[in-house]
Amino acid sequence: MARRDGGARMRWIRQRLVVGVALLVLLYLFAPIVVVILMSFNAPKSKLSYTFDGFTWDNWAHPCRPYGLCDAVSTSLRIGLLATVIATALGTLMAFAMVRHRFRGRAAANLFIFLPMASPEIVLGSSLLALFVSSGFGGKLGFWTVLIAHVMFCLSFVVVTVKARLTGMDSRLEQAAMDLYANEWQTFWRITFPLVFPGILAAALLSFSLSFDDFIITNLNAGTTVTFPMFVWGSAQRDIPPQINVVGTAMFLLALVLVLGGELARRRRTR
Repeated sequence: MARRDGGARMRWIRQRLVVGVALLVLLYLFAPIVVVILMSFNAPKSKLSYTFDGFTWDNWAHPCRPYGLCDAVSTSLRIGLLATVIATALGTLMAFAMVRHRFRGRAAANLFIFLPMASPEIVLGSSLLALFVSSGFGGKLGFWTVLIAHVMFCLSFVVVTVKARLTGMDSRLEQAAMDLYANEWQTFWRITFPLVFPGILAAALLSFSLSFDDFIITNLNAGTTVTFPMFVWGSAQRDIPPQINVVGTAMFLLALVLVLGGELARRRRTR
């Protein structure tokens, strides 16, 4: 009886210990986000103060008050959206080619796809800078060179994400559609694409987030173009405008809405 009671007590402790550790990890992950949200309502007493000195709505009412902030956010959004569209389109086609077709050099292509993900960003950034300079774009660094760089490193993440979705898809569904007299075009749009679309959407969201917050590669290839991460870095040298936290909070809330919306849509389809 004592052993049975001791075993039950140990199981209870292990279960509670796992829950406690999980809560601590979540608290560790979300603590910086909570600080950013809190500081978006801060009224600092000085430019270099990063303590909560008072509550105000003024930061949200005037998010563009710091000179160049909204321009930097606009630049990051435009680069992020363009890089996401281009990388998602090219990466999806590459993923289909690598999963559905056999060709010479397929193994080497898979290896090269992983290299940008495994390489440090400083290596990628300096290599791209050397490429642009040697190609005659040394004095023309700016929006387009940053866009090319972002498409390059986002492409690998898109290919890997879509490939994982394609690999896990049951090919018998497509075969069943063909047996029911659907042609290849109808099979793709009615069977294949809806099944692969969650992976494509996840790859697009990942690409946008990677592009929007990239600093190292962007800083090396931006020239005079200023993105939001570069604006934050430059502002930290002089002062810390609380509107930066407003932008961070808005982006977090947007991502939260997209994730919750996707989860609700998935649950409705599975009912």
